[in-house]
Amino acid sequence: MMLRESNRHINQSTQGGSWPHHAINIGNLQSELELKTQETPKQLSRSAGRTSCCIFRVPRSLAEINKKAYQPRILSIGPYHHGTEELSMIEEHKGRFLHDLLARMEGRGVRFVELVKAIAPMEDQIRESYSETLDIGSQELIQMMILDGCFIIELFCKVVRRVKPQDNPLLSIPWMLPHLTRDLLALENQIPFFVLKHIFTLAVGSSDNGNCSLAELALNFFNRMDDRPIKVLKKYYHMEGKHLLDLFRWSYIPEAQEPSMRKTKFLRLIQPAKKLDVAGVKFKPRNSSSFLDIKFKNISGTLEIPILKLDDFLSSLLLNFVAFEQCYHDCTKHITTYATFMGRLMNTPADAGFLSDRKIVEDYLGGDEEVARFFSIIGKDVAFDIEKSYLCEVFEGVNRYYQNGWHVRWAGFKHTYFNTPWSFMSALAALILLILTMVQSFYAVYAYYFPAN
Repeated sequence: MMLRESNRHINQSTQGGSWPHHAINIGNLQSELELKTQETPKQLSRSAGRTSCCIFRVPRSLAEINKKAYQPRILSIGPYHHGTEELSMIEEHKGRFLHDLLARMEGRGVRFVELVKAIAPMEDQIRESYSETLDIGSQELIQMMILDGCFIIELFCKVVRRVKPQDNPLLSIPWMLPHLTRDLLALENQIPFFVLKHIFTLAVGSSDNGNCSLAELALNFFNRMDDRPIKVLKKYYHMEGKHLLDLFRWSYIPEAQEPSMRKTKFLRLIQPAKKLDVAGVKFKPRNSSSFLDIKFKNISGTLEIPILKLDDFLSSLLLNFVAFEQCYHDCTKHITTYATFMGRLMNTPADAGFLSDRKIVEDYLGGDEEVARFFSIIGKDVAFDIEKSYLCEVFEGVNRYYQNGWHVRWAGFKHTYFNTPWSFMSALAALILLILTMVQSFYAVYAYYFPAN
């Protein structure tokens, strides 16, 4: 019912002449779009490969491995999954949320027509944000952006308690919000951030006037599933990503940019965790606000890794982060580097169990085999340049330590003779026997050369 009402708002704006002048001739524009669609393959738009193109279909090489991780479960945002029957349940709620947001906007003296006037001139920029040629008309696209954008902002406001929540199933059913949060961070389920920002400025107001920023509202909403300290998130309250997935990804990336290291024989992928342990590398959980903050101390040979709480939400998030970094060339590859690093450490279930015993990995997926399988999947068929990675110094340091002969021999000795209480007791007994034998030999030789009178 509310969805039909939102459609009526847009139609009335168009019929009443409030639609911007350049977009009035919808029929001609529709014909031009159809011609363009016939000329250009649907899977590749003319803007694909440019910095403006930031919302992608997940590559088949990645999607075939774990298709469910990239598909929305209950919510469709943007054009890629628009009209999917399995996702139609939330469409009615979008209209209700739009109605609530419009009511507050009108209280501030902002009408619905201002939304249309703000978003319609961005149509070309919106289309250039998607890697596929969008085979939908001008009016339908603008309507979609407004409806989805208003739904997202109103959802953020209701959940973060910026407005008084009303009786709504989306907010009262326990399983609903986790699924909505996950769907809002799927790569194929995004709308451009500049669309959200314009709607937010009209609906809520600018942060320059004392209001919260869109990034603050979004990060606090997503933090319900992440539970990071607010002081950590504050550093990103004025950041703008390409879309919500990119914004949330930036909140994990350390301030230092990815370094570039000269190629050496030690700059290569590392050995699995148990092999490194045998070679003397020590593993220690690290207290950090970002799971990317990995350090290696060369003197002590200690690899400090932030605790990773691997559950369904974070596993889906990591997969979509990596997919975005693989598709969008104009961004750092921090998550891809991290996934490759952890995938090498947890090459087998035994390696995953080893890190779990060291309190580095908290497994909520279902066992060591699932953890090892996940990291083997996430690092498969991805482009990775170790020389430009932010962990290049860690790769180099660990391999240099691993190749040190003294470290390996001493660690192997400790592993052989001091790994268990029984091996330690056996080694101690052998040492005592050796000492007694040496003492006995000494006295025998002494008595021979210096006999008693």
